[in-house]
Amino acid sequence: MNKTRLEAFSDGVLAIIITIMILEIKVPEGHEFADLKPLIPKFLSYVLSFIYVGIYWNNHHYLIHSINKVNGKILWANLHLLFWLSLIPVATGWMGEHNFAKASMGLYGFVLLLCSIAYFILQRIIILNEGKNSIIAKAIGKDVKGNMSSVLYIVGIVFSFYNEWISGVAYFTVAMLWLIPDKRIERFFPSKE
Repeated sequence: MNKTRLEAFSDGVLAIIITIMILEIKVPEGHEFADLKPLIPKFLSYVLSFIYVGIYWNNHHYLIHSINKVNGKILWANLHLLFWLSLIPVATGWMGEHNFAKASMGLYGFVLLLCSIAYFILQRIIILNEGKNSIIAKAIGKDVKGNMSSVLYIVGIVFSFYNEWISGVAYFTVAMLWLIPDKRIERFFPSKE
C-alpha cells in the first residue's frame, strides 16, 4: 500500500474528529454576551482537544513521512491509534457539558493515555519495520517527552478523583509540551527552501 493513502485516510478521520467536536458547541438562544457564559467550559474543552488533535496530526505527518514501506501491521496500528483518537470528542463533550467534573476529567485523561499508548505502538511497529538505524528510530531516541506525557496523564487520571484542577493542569502541561514544535524528526528531513 502507498503511504500517501494511509496518510490521506488518517487526515480525513482527524478532520472528522475536529468537526464532531465543534458541532457539540451549540449556538446560544439569547442575543446578549451573557448568553455565551454557559458555553465557556465547552469552548475551553474544545480548544484543549483541538490542540491535542492538531498535535497528533502534526506528529503523525512526520511519522508517516519517515516510512519507506507500509505493511499490514502498520495499517492496523494506525487504525488502533485512530480508534482512540475518535473517542476524544465524547470525552471532550462530557467534560465541557459537566464543567470539568471529576469523572469526566478522569475519562478524558484515560482516553488521552490510550491515544499516547496507541501512538507509541505505531512508532514501535514502524521502527521494527524500518530498522533500528532508520530516521524514525534515530529521531525518537529514548522518547523522554513521550514517557513524560504518559506519566502526566496517569497523574491527571489519579488526581481527577481528588482535585480536577490538578488533573486539568497535568493535561494542559502535556499539550504545551507537544505544542512547542518537536524538532526530533523534522531535523532528519532536508528542508525545502
